[in-house]
Amino acid sequence: MANKLLESSAMSAFCESMALMLSAGIQTDEAVHMLSDNMGDTPFKRACDRVYVGLSKGEKLSVAMELSASFPSYAVDMIAVGERAGRLEEVLRALAVYYDEEDRLFVKIRSSIGHPAALLCVMTLLLAFTVVAILPVFSNVYRGFSGDLTAGTAGIVTASTIIGYVALAITVVLTLFALFAFFSTGSERGRERILGWLAHLPSTKDAMQQLALSRFTSAVAIYTASGVNTDEAMRAAMETVEHKRLHRKVERAYEAMIDPRSARSMAQAIADFGIFEPVYARMLLVGSRAGSMDAVLERLSDTFFEDAITQLDRAVDGIEPALAAFITVAIGATLISVMLPLVGIMGSIG
Repeated sequence: MANKLLESSAMSAFCESMALMLSAGIQTDEAVHMLSDNMGDTPFKRACDRVYVGLSKGEKLSVAMELSASFPSYAVDMIAVGERAGRLEEVLRALAVYYDEEDRLFVKIRSSIGHPAALLCVMTLLLAFTVVAILPVFSNVYRGFSGDLTAGTAGIVTASTIIGYVALAITVVLTLFALFAFFSTGSERGRERILGWLAHLPSTKDAMQQLALSRFTSAVAIYTASGVNTDEAMRAAMETVEHKRLHRKVERAYEAMIDPRSARSMAQAIADFGIFEPVYARMLLVGSRAGSMDAVLERLSDTFFEDAITQLDRAVDGIEPALAAFITVAIGATLISVMLPLVGIMGSIG
């Protein structure tokens, strides 16, 4: 059975605690052991114990984390970057901030979906009762008075039935989706799945690209700050990029850097292939000429991350009003499906 991934809050606590203990001079294996010491049987303790077993066998922290199957791939990849660059402590601190913000975001998503999801469940039951129990009553009345009712009344009854079934089908689909999203926010694998969906939604795809750009920029900054040449830094950072569109841009930029016919610098390649927006690309070019490219990259990584979080917050803020609007429309459809045949029948009898 696969191990459960640690939640974002636990990841933040793990990375922050590890960074503090490493800064105090505590060895990695001892730090992990101290994290799980005197702790009850929790997923966090079991994950730390598995990591400690790997460290005891001489594995690096990133390898031990990967073998434990309890940590997200992004955390494992970034810690591997920090180990290769000799900046593990800085990476752990950055990951602590990242997962703390991710946890806050998903708590907000959960609260935004929870109340509307409950109302959608009630709405589904109401529409189902209307379609299954109430509308057939009007059909029976129609059949009972078929000699007196006009063809227009029959059309009204048919239209009300169609409206009821369409509203019910849409409400059921949206309810199932809302419930699935609500419960998915409770697990790290579910959260990763939601992030994958967000990358394809028109309202959030730009934010997810900014988030991927922040990850890439952070990896490049770590490598360049450790003295790795820019070609190698670009190649290694490219391996951490999972966003397909961004990965294609980075790949083309890297090919231009190593092509002897063009021999572009990293800053120039990033600017030429549109990896950064023009204003940020110019900042990187200036930083490169001033010899402070790693500092500019770190600042840009923070900027991209903050921008992504702001955009995602804005999108999440629109979830509850959108669901509330749909519930209002569904209630209206329910009333119409009930009232239309009644009005038609009463009009024909009168």
